Amino acid sequence: MKKMMNTPTLEEETNVAVIGAVIAVVLVTLLSVIVLIIIYMYKNKGTYRTYEHREADREGSVQMEDLSNKGEKEEYFI
Repeated sequence: MKKMMNTPTLEEETNVAVIGAVIAVVLVTLLSVIVLIIIYMYKNKGTYRTYEHREADREGSVQMEDLSNKGEKEEYFI
């Protein structure tokens, strides 16, 4: 009893190549998107200023902003 080896046909080889190429393109695209998201998040950390009362100020008093440029003229828009 002889075992016959099944050699893939040209059509099967083409199908395997196409499937491999599609998987490779999807993986490269996914990795590119992940890298772009990481770069975007790294560059846009952002800082912001809040004007809320601190926890230590429980009296509820309103305080004016600290004006460090007292010597300069102030502009008022009406």
